[in-house]
Amino acid sequence: MDLQSKVLRQLKNRRDGFSLEQPFYIDQDYFRLDMETIWYRDWLFVGHDCEIPRAGNYFTAQIGDYPVVIVRGKDQVIRAFHNTCRHRGHRVCTQDRGASAKLVCPYHQWTYDLDGSLVFARQMGETFDKSEFGLKPVHCESVGGYIFICLANEAADFAPVRATIEPFLAPHRLAEAKVAHRNTIIEKGNWKLVWENNRECYHCAGNHPELCRTYPEAPSATGVQGAKDDPVIAEHWARCEAAGLPSEFTMDPSGQFRVARMPLIQDAESYTLSGKRAVRRPLSDDIGISHIGTMLLFHYPTTWNHILGDHAISFRVLPISAEETAVTTTWLVHKDAVEGVDYDLDELTHVWNMTNDQDRSIVEENAFGIRSPAYEPGPYSVGHEGGVMQFVEWYANFMTNRLQGDKARLSAVA
Repeated sequence: MDLQSKVLRQLKNRRDGFSLEQPFYIDQDYFRLDMETIWYRDWLFVGHDCEIPRAGNYFTAQIGDYPVVIVRGKDQVIRAFHNTCRHRGHRVCTQDRGASAKLVCPYHQWTYDLDGSLVFARQMGETFDKSEFGLKPVHCESVGGYIFICLANEAADFAPVRATIEPFLAPHRLAEAKVAHRNTIIEKGNWKLVWENNRECYHCAGNHPELCRTYPEAPSATGVQGAKDDPVIAEHWARCEAAGLPSEFTMDPSGQFRVARMPLIQDAESYTLSGKRAVRRPLSDDIGISHIGTMLLFHYPTTWNHILGDHAISFRVLPISAEETAVTTTWLVHKDAVEGVDYDLDELTHVWNMTNDQDRSIVEENAFGIRSPAYEPGPYSVGHEGGVMQFVEWYANFMTNRLQGDKARLSAVA
């Protein structure tokens, strides 16, 4: 039985409400199928507009086998390209980020304009046509200060994502914010384990003492059901909506992305040990009320987010191998906020630095246990792990639909 058929059979026969079978978390062939079926074909969050505020600013990302560069052009348009020189394949931009009037391959100095067109290639002969060898473009969309790319030849329609999340993001003006801090940790576990851990707070009380000072561990705040029946959440939504802030839970029918604004515990305004604001200057001057809680934005498979009144935190998930995942956390503040005056960097980052490290340890211990021959799929808590169940259901349905579609197309060609 070929791998696609085997995976389809396992996904169709999986037990509802249970974790996946072992190979989905540790097998390199299953991982490669994930990459080919999801990561190389769907919209992925890669970074923020404000990371490249001026023409010539760029940053790079590695999506599986694909090196990508995202750059702001002279016309202020943000574009993405395959970071592969059209000469002999050397990476054009070798640093994580930088600024340059042109993109110059360090190998033989082939030079590309910021729109990807090749403008200089030394001693290539009279018949050489530069117009045929520009950088290969990658689909790129920017919404509310968030940059998404798609590596597929034909990208899925981005309009549903934009329509859902843009009204929630717009009041925060994140395209005009600035990066206060950024770090990347490598978690030694499969990307799906990273997501499963994120999608519940069943583990929070025993593992996240700093976060639990301000973030509610109630499943109605973390999961995908029960929020409308929670009077605290309902009251919060009504107050925020009255102030012009879209807040009510909204999820795409596919289950791939969703957004909602959730209250923090008691009088807390920010993720600090005191619950007080970490940044004196509000993230946006357009928000006229305090205690807006956290705007939770999820988009599988690459990002979850917390957007508060004083700052925003984005989390980017990028798989490295079957058992390694890079998680990049970025803290955004008002563009004019000054470190040491408007905020203390340690206070701003402490809660999530601690939480990230705790989650890293959890995911790695989870991965250790799953490697055991004794592992078998276990039941999720219906009361506390509804978010995990929804993620696994999305993954199973997404993979099943894609793999069945691929097989049907191959059969039609044959």
